Amino acid sequence: MRDCEWLADLLRHGLLRASFVPDRPQRELRELTRYRTSLVRARAAEANRLQKTLEGANVGLGAVATDILGKSGRDILAALIAGETDAATLADLAQGLLRKKLPQLEQALTADVGRHQRFLLAQHLAHIDFLDAAIAQVSAEVARRLRPLDATIARLDAVPGIGREAAEGLLAELGGDVARFPTAKHLASWAGMCPGNRESAGKRLGGATRKGSPWLRGLLVQAAHAAARTRGSYLAAQYRRLAARRGKNHAAVAVGHSILVIVYHLLRYGTDYRDLGAQYFDERDRRAVERRLVRRLEGLGYHVALEPRAA
Repeated sequence: MRDCEWLADLLRHGLLRASFVPDRPQRELRELTRYRTSLVRARAAEANRLQKTLEGANVGLGAVATDILGKSGRDILAALIAGETDAATLADLAQGLLRKKLPQLEQALTADVGRHQRFLLAQHLAHIDFLDAAIAQVSAEVARRLRPLDATIARLDAVPGIGREAAEGLLAELGGDVARFPTAKHLASWAGMCPGNRESAGKRLGGATRKGSPWLRGLLVQAAHAAARTRGSYLAAQYRRLAARRGKNHAAVAVGHSILVIVYHLLRYGTDYRDLGAQYFDERDRRAVERRLVRRLEGLGYHVALEPRAA
């Protein structure tokens, strides 16, 4: 009895955190999605090694082609491995929009590729193909296990920055039922996606985020960067607004926190995502935006008179 009272006292004062042990299906799903993430990272590292080998051979394919592992890039790399040395012949293998850059591509492919570099390129491509096949197999297994939650995945996929794989990873890390967290703030605290509590002499100072799950944090930050590239969305506007003042890293964590709050409400209440729009922050305080822009124009020497546009 005393032991129970002691544990309850620790929990009441925040000295011991309650841990939530997921059930066996969720643990297995976590292992699969985390293994897939490791495979994706290994593929990215192998692609970087491929690029480094090309640069060592003075082949500037990456400076012209957006994706050196696309259809055109793979054809050019296969010809290089086979021993083709003529830059015009290699450049003529380009397809689609890349053919508009034939002069730049021919110049980038004018190089002397050594025998050992052809061997390394073949090894890189073989390893990338192996990783692609492994990623596809793991993704198929994850999709099979999450088939009953396809409607939930589609609901999460509507959030900017979250794709199919990110939605599967979030479900694996959080589970389909987030009711064990009373509010979204509890979930953000558990995930380590909120600022720490740091005060001195009654003044609140900036506190670093606590350590949470690195897998969940990685998913949210990656989704935040993807959402920042989405045009006309609330999350993209939030990212730009914070990045200008606090930097890109702080902005990514803040947007990741917002995504986690959105996911909590979608999973907890079964609602659909409704974007607030890119003009949300401007519309929230129109007069402050007007004053700020007028001051900037007056600082440049202009006389500004605002006149509302007719509806």
